[in-house]
Amino acid sequence: MRSAQLGRRIGVLAGGTAAVAMVMFTASCSSEESAPEETTTTTTTTTTTTTAPVEPTEKAPRINPNDPNPFSPTVIAPPAPTAIPGDN
Repeated sequence: MRSAQLGRRIGVLAGGTAAVAMVMFTASCSSEESAPEETTTTTTTTTTTTTAPVEPTEKAPRINPNDPNPFSPTVIAPPAPTAIPGDN
């Protein structure tokens, strides 16, 4: 009986020590320093080129609640065979 209590106490002590160590490690790694603020200015230039007109692609099927699901498979698997009762 005493050995079970001793084992539990050692487990609780080890768990508590681990929790305290994790909190201390997290606190030691955090810093309250802020990064220096830098301002940068970017300038962009654009050039105009003539390209072919863009046409929309309409490859994706439209989903209508009244139509069957276009993403459902076309092949339907046969049903599983049934076994005779009592035969596994």
